[in-house]
Amino acid sequence: MEKKPSRPQHPGSTLGRTRVVIEGVEPEIDGGDFAIKRVIGEDVAVEADVFADGHDVLIAMLFHRKEQTATWHRAPMQELGNDRWRAFFQVTELGRYYYTIAAWVDHFATWRRDLQKRLEAGQDVSGDLLEGARLLREAGARAKGKNEETLEKWAERLSSSATPLKTRAEFALDERLAALATRYVDIGHATRYEKELAVVVDRVKARFSTWYEMFPRSAAQEPGRHGTFADVERRLPYIAGMGFDVLYFPPIHPIGKTFRKGKNNTLMAGPDEPGSPWGIGSAEGGHTAIHPQLGDLAGFRRLVAKAEEHGMEIAFDLALQCSPNHPWVKEHPEWFKRRADGSIQYAENPPKKYQDIYPLNFESEAWRDLWEAVKDVVLFWVGHGVRIFRVDNPHTKPFRFWQWLIAEVKSQRPDVIFLAEAFTRPKVMYRLAKVGFTQSYTYFTWRNEKTEIQDYFTELTKSKVREFFRPNLWPNTPDILHEYLQQGRPAAFRVRYALAATLGANCGIYGPAYELCLHKPREPKSEEYLDSEKYEIKHWNLQQQGSISGFIGTVNAIRKHNPALQSDWSLCFHETDSSDVLCYSKASEDGRNVVLTVLNLHPAHVHEGWVHLDLKALGLVEGEPFEVHDLLDGSRYRWQGRRNYFKLDPAQSPAHIFRVTRLPAMEGI
Repeated sequence: MEKKPSRPQHPGSTLGRTRVVIEGVEPEIDGGDFAIKRVIGEDVAVEADVFADGHDVLIAMLFHRKEQTATWHRAPMQELGNDRWRAFFQVTELGRYYYTIAAWVDHFATWRRDLQKRLEAGQDVSGDLLEGARLLREAGARAKGKNEETLEKWAERLSSSATPLKTRAEFALDERLAALATRYVDIGHATRYEKELAVVVDRVKARFSTWYEMFPRSAAQEPGRHGTFADVERRLPYIAGMGFDVLYFPPIHPIGKTFRKGKNNTLMAGPDEPGSPWGIGSAEGGHTAIHPQLGDLAGFRRLVAKAEEHGMEIAFDLALQCSPNHPWVKEHPEWFKRRADGSIQYAENPPKKYQDIYPLNFESEAWRDLWEAVKDVVLFWVGHGVRIFRVDNPHTKPFRFWQWLIAEVKSQRPDVIFLAEAFTRPKVMYRLAKVGFTQSYTYFTWRNEKTEIQDYFTELTKSKVREFFRPNLWPNTPDILHEYLQQGRPAAFRVRYALAATLGANCGIYGPAYELCLHKPREPKSEEYLDSEKYEIKHWNLQQQGSISGFIGTVNAIRKHNPALQSDWSLCFHETDSSDVLCYSKASEDGRNVVLTVLNLHPAHVHEGWVHLDLKALGLVEGEPFEVHDLLDGSRYRWQGRRNYFKLDPAQSPAHIFRVTRLPAMEGI
């Protein structure tokens, strides 16, 4: 039997008299399920479609509050046209904010607008003035004190037959009266958006940071010795001198011996081989212990303090996995998955096998205890001065777990930053960002052609993705040596770093492999380094010929001194004549700092030609001259108009990083 459609039900007494519709609210992530992201001092611009039946004047109001307070602050929304409204508020503290919208009909403003039209048409408005007086008395009843008296006096003026009609009409259109009446408009039938949307506010380093990854065990000054935290301290001036402000270590915990990997990822390690730092846990301890050859907690705290003196923070690797020797294996066997034969299942990514690693089983019956244990690990290191965590392979752990963990940690320490190391499918990467990760690795490493770079970064900076996904660009990692760098030319390393550092406000490198241009893969078509530092201790000659540390330092200084490069949303691509030359600009929020980058993507070929600039994006006016100052080599050029010449020889410099400055127009030119 066909089911009859249900009849609409009468709304409640209040809803039945509401007339305004609020929809199309932006920013809103997945229907309000997830928060957008900002840093301290940024604005949250909110837009919505707000309309009603008929032609009445509407008031739309943006409400916002800090999580810990019940008081809502309001910001009037401005109509943009076509029933689209906009307002903004600024976030000034760490933590979480909420925002929503309410809108209502302003009967007095509607009456005033119509009165003006009738007056312009020469119509009799005596009855209209009486209606206005009634509206003012109703507003006065909602007011208090002097404002109530003032509104009553205005009502008397409008309704007094002793006063000439023209004078009463002038009273009615007084701007002061309109402002006062609007303050006491009837909002009893207002429409309130059904959702309170969230904003997570981080510190500025979440938006702008420059990372340097190194293995502390390879920091010894002499070959053959295991490095210590004290050795890392001695290297701090070198790293800070290149302009990095985040120093990231792979895991610093004791390393298991069972199935320890040897050189070049061989299945069996020799007696003196150190193993992979990601094989966490031994008799000396697990995730809250330090490898004894590196030092102790006191030494680690000293290193954190010394790094801070050099303008850097220590980023900690959170790798949720265990070696077979980790204390948790004996203490909590229920946290691991068992095979049919009763043995613990080791990590696999077929056909790859990782016998030295046991994954944690987040489907365990004891998952609650596991979640709490991981939280205790994070808070332990927070207690020892860590405020930044690079999370290893978060896409292999449940989204709900990360959403809970990050919220729990940030409820206590809202200044903590989490970077998601997840080179995986786009929807998975985006979901991790939505559930709370502050920054995210990207596909930048594999985007090397002009068109794919433009398409990818347009998606990251111009779509809704930018509201929750903060990209962090890495040209290399200990796991990834892209074939572009395997050419071995220092120019290729300069190209990719200049690109990462100017395209992305957050970027990083794995060094000293990067600045020393280490380029040999383990085998053809492999992205694994030959003699990878993941499996052996290296001795680095930081002064060796061919190092590009000076170039990296120059680029990082440019980043530091140009606010345009410290955020991503203003990114604009400009046209060039060459498929190997990329041109793009960024501007500071106030428009006072503009940086234009022209970059040769080919590390072996000279390219010259013409750029075709979007002058509006650069804050320039057609016909007026402007100066471009190359911050890499100091040269200055006087340009004018959209079309301008460039030449880039990668043997000298892979890019022009121009600061753009308007010049006064000169007579006769």
